[in-house]
Amino acid sequence: MKIVFLDAATLGSTPLDEITALGELVTWPVSSPEEALERVGDCDVLIVNKVRVTDTLLARAPRLKLICEAATGVNNIDLEAAERRGIAVRNVAGYATETVVQCTFAHLLSLAGHAPYFDDCVKSGRYSAGPLFCDISHPTVELDGKTMGIVGLGAIGVRVAAVAAAFGMRVIYYSTSGTSHNHDYPSVPLDTLLRTADVVSIHAPLNARTQGLIGAAELRRMKPSAYLINLGRGGIVDEAALAEAVDAGVIAGAALDVYSSEPLPAGSPLLQVRHPERFRFTPHTGWASQEALARLVHGIAENIRIFFG
Repeated sequence: MKIVFLDAATLGSTPLDEITALGELVTWPVSSPEEALERVGDCDVLIVNKVRVTDTLLARAPRLKLICEAATGVNNIDLEAAERRGIAVRNVAGYATETVVQCTFAHLLSLAGHAPYFDDCVKSGRYSAGPLFCDISHPTVELDGKTMGIVGLGAIGVRVAAVAAAFGMRVIYYSTSGTSHNHDYPSVPLDTLLRTADVVSIHAPLNARTQGLIGAAELRRMKPSAYLINLGRGGIVDEAALAEAVDAGVIAGAALDVYSSEPLPAGSPLLQVRHPERFRFTPHTGWASQEALARLVHGIAENIRIFFG
């Protein structure tokens, strides 16, 4: 059995031994659309993370039986074309839940605690040169008693809610699917969530209901003291509107791990802001702890084993 991984660099140096043991594994760090067409001709299993799997690509892989998505979302795969050709598609769900939750609160605590400012205060020598034993120029914000508004209460959102509650926060949520299936926390309309929440944390998939969900009008409904955090998908938030809103003090700050175009273009409005200290950015790494990557590789291997078992 030949297994081809078209963008193995997305998993860094994570050992792939468990997959290697299942067949002949050929890895490519990255693959352009043209290169991908040349690399799938004799594979039985195709592993991809962000490479687009189109009907044209599938036509070049006559032996292909299984596509393994090295992630949870499968929006990069033409599922109808795969089904039409009798090719199975498997993803790995839940492998990064705790990692995304941790990244969410790392961003929130950095915003609320002005972490970069205080770190620089000490390292730059300003603290040592000052007349006081402390620097209280940037008072921190307590999470206790604040309201966490979660957009999308799936597996990740539920864990974010639990951690928020442990900090003493009140939790409300908006169901992007309209089902409001969770009864542990109040489900509210989006407008109510935006007006009420001290923190708006997005953990929803990108689809027709969530594309552009948060734009200039929605940001104006939020409290001036509120933070917006997006670890869902970039297209959910209008980035230009967000940059302007945070710069203008419409909201207090924002943190993003996902972007409409990735990697983030050098000309993005998010990189042209006048108040970068009000933003926290990570390069779509909220899913990629070493533990999550190991679970992901195990999940891919398990999907192959089960399919051919």
